Amino acid sequence: MMQFVVPQFIDVEDKILGPLSVRQFLLILVWGVTGFIMLKIFKNFLTFVLLFILWSMVIFLLAFIKINGRPFHYFILSILQTFKVPRLRLWHKEDTEYEYRFVATSAAKPRAAIALKQPLTASRLTALSLVVDTGGAYDESGDVVAGSLKP
Repeated sequence: MMQFVVPQFIDVEDKILGPLSVRQFLLILVWGVTGFIMLKIFKNFLTFVLLFILWSMVIFLLAFIKINGRPFHYFILSILQTFKVPRLRLWHKEDTEYEYRFVATSAAKPRAAIALKQPLTASRLTALSLVVDTGGAYDESGDVVAGSLKP
C-alpha cells in the first residue's frame, strides 16, 4: 500500500527571508527599485518625499495588512468586483419551447395509481411497539413466544 504525504497548512505562505514571504519580499523589492527610480526622476526633493511616503503606504498595505485573514489585495479585488456587479439582481424566467414540449408529453402520459399505505391503528401500533420492545419475543397474536426471552 502506497502512502502519500497530505499537505497541511496550504493557506500559509512560505517564509523565505526571516518573517517575509515571497510576495512580501517581492513587494519590498519593487518598493525599493521604484523609490530609487523616483529619486532620479523628480528633481524637487519635497515632491519625491511626498510621493515616496504615499508609495510606501500603498506597499505596506499590500505587503503586511490582512483583512479577515486574507491579504489586502484580495480585499481590493473584492471591492472592485462588488462595484462591477449590479447591486439589484432580478430573475426573469423565460419559457422555452423545450419546456412546453416537456409539459405536453408529461401531461399526455397516464399516471399509475399510487398505492396508499393503510394508516396504522392504535392496536396495530401497540403490537408493533411490543415486538420492538421485547426484541421479537412478542408474537403478533398477543402471545409471548416460548424460549425467546433471555433470563
